[in-house]
Amino acid sequence: MLLYFFITCFSFILFLKPLSLKPLPPWASEIRLLSFWFSKDLFLFSYLGSLRDTLLKVFCINTIPLKTSNKKMSLSSSARAEKSALDDETGGMSVLDLPELALECVLERLPPAGLCSMAGVCTSLRERCVSDHLWEKHMKHKWGWVIGPAAYRKWQWHLASRNDLGSCKHGKPKGFMRLLSIFWPSSWSTPKVDPINNSRQRSSLPANSIMSCYLALETGKFWFPAQVFNRENGHVGFMLSCYDAELNYDPRTDTFQARYPPHGRRAIATESGVPWERLRAPSVDNSPQDLHISDCLHDLLPGDHIEIQWRRNKEFPYGWWYGVVGHLESCDGNGNYCRCHNSDTVVLEFHQYTPGSRWRSTTVNRKDHREEGNEADGFYGGIRKLCKNEEISRWKRLWPTEVLE
Repeated sequence: MLLYFFITCFSFILFLKPLSLKPLPPWASEIRLLSFWFSKDLFLFSYLGSLRDTLLKVFCINTIPLKTSNKKMSLSSSARAEKSALDDETGGMSVLDLPELALECVLERLPPAGLCSMAGVCTSLRERCVSDHLWEKHMKHKWGWVIGPAAYRKWQWHLASRNDLGSCKHGKPKGFMRLLSIFWPSSWSTPKVDPINNSRQRSSLPANSIMSCYLALETGKFWFPAQVFNRENGHVGFMLSCYDAELNYDPRTDTFQARYPPHGRRAIATESGVPWERLRAPSVDNSPQDLHISDCLHDLLPGDHIEIQWRRNKEFPYGWWYGVVGHLESCDGNGNYCRCHNSDTVVLEFHQYTPGSRWRSTTVNRKDHREEGNEADGFYGGIRKLCKNEEISRWKRLWPTEVLE
């Protein structure tokens, strides 16, 4: 820096012809040109240095006040090299100087977009930011109540169907890697220099990780199985029911598109604009074509809230319908004298239908209930007892404005 200053000042003196008593020597013109290039380099050096420091402050969270610490961190050789490089660029301090516990607390408080940005800073931070324990909280908070075991199984199948998720062939990127580019920092898709081996490495997202599953859901390219209340925009024939569907998320509208399986000869039905409040994870972990084995029949009492499988005919999949346990005809409903729980017959009532409707009530056998019904009234399958107030309240919020026939 002193050399730049000396040459610049010396050449400036040479430019002052009025102060010169003698003609300038022949080499003065060369000094002028040299001083011009030194001045340009000095200006660019100062500007780029300032810009670099600003960017590093943004990506390394230097907005957090850091105090000088003499504690040594247990870093790998690669992490130490990256830390040294960051220290050189930031004047001796970086986010990696934080103690492990403090750094972990900072990462735990970052939103998903912040973790993605932080992961693009360096290899050491990337290894921390993609860890499952950080993303498990975000997955549970946003997707936990609509993602069940069936969705995770499909995700594993989705991964297994791809020979190499992390590698892209020459040409335009396809499928999952293209959708990840919406969230992923561009630096992740470009080769990086390994500070230890001085070789260029290509970074990739861990395929079998909670983070990759979260981003696939968030970008709307992964269709997952879940259940939809009051399907087909609240069609009157599906009020107070919940059916299985394949769903994908639309991040632009914060709603979902539902794709229902075919019913008999009926083609696949689709529905768009499904809000979050009409979704849930499948209530039982079995196919909608399979009968749920009821394990609550001996515990059912009048007034209990239940869900029961029902389908129009044997070609249709089951849906879940909301109802309550009622009293036998021989019982007057007086709790002091009610003996309905001692009977082998259980009365199920669906109060969303008018009294006298053929859909108003049905009976099932407590001891050997399987599938019961006929082609005219449909077939009733397995029963679930609703024990959580949250589940009961959710059904009541979906109650139709008018009593159904």
